[in-house]
Amino acid sequence: MGKAQDKLVDGLYGLGWAGVKKLPEPAAVALGRKIADVAWKRRGKSVLRLESNLARVVPDATPERLRELSHAGMRSYMRYWMESFRLPAMDPARFSEDVQLKDDHLLREALASGRGVIAALPHLANWDLAGAWVTGHLGLPFTTVAERLKPESLYDRFVAYRESLGMEVLPHNGGASFGTLARRLRSGGLVCLVADRDLSASGVEVDFFGSRARMPAGPALLAQQTGAVLLPATLYYGDTPKMYGRFHPAVEVPEQGTRAEKTAAMTQAVADAFASGIAEHPQDWHMLQRLWLDDLEERP
Repeated sequence: MGKAQDKLVDGLYGLGWAGVKKLPEPAAVALGRKIADVAWKRRGKSVLRLESNLARVVPDATPERLRELSHAGMRSYMRYWMESFRLPAMDPARFSEDVQLKDDHLLREALASGRGVIAALPHLANWDLAGAWVTGHLGLPFTTVAERLKPESLYDRFVAYRESLGMEVLPHNGGASFGTLARRLRSGGLVCLVADRDLSASGVEVDFFGSRARMPAGPALLAQQTGAVLLPATLYYGDTPKMYGRFHPAVEVPEQGTRAEKTAAMTQAVADAFASGIAEHPQDWHMLQRLWLDDLEERP
């Protein structure tokens, strides 16, 4: 990406944050749906990839059903962006009404134990809104990791935006961020990680909807190293402005096996929790990239 394109992309995101958050909520909702509908009708690579991914999640879906799901998926994806652009301007008091997560006692009890908690989420619905619910409604600070984006100014915007919501954001740079996350957990803190896609060499292979995919080892390794509680969570949108979700039972560290074997078993358990949430609400899974290993092998 050249410097001119970097500036263009950064400018467009900046316009989104500056402009959308000033729109009345109904206007922002309508704008998001319009953008989603136009993008879906163009049938670009992202839409086709989304349909291909959804075909694995809903293997018995007809072509017509897949098109319906991908259309709903693009609307869900743009809803995420419209909400995210507006989040810094929203009244935190709304989070207790607009976000309803079942079994949040699992999170509260784990934090009360003093062990620290790793909340692992897939790209379902709006994980930033869930984070705002944690900081704004529960009053809990937490630490997360953000992938470095290009241009660098765009990454800086993302970090500033998330920090404005009360999150501590670390760059995705391997050992340094891992060490900081471990320290936060050992002090009884909360770490939230989006963990359903990892194309690095350190990723763990899992069975995901019947085929092999790779997911991050970080959540399982952090739990083993620090004794923190590993809690998967899944989210979904309703027909109203509210977002719903639930915390799944904690993934325990196996008593037997090598470190690699324990990591593989724990990561598979996280993948299984993710799969259950995605299967129930496939249209809210914002996976517009290649994920499964045999899809990656198709590249020339």
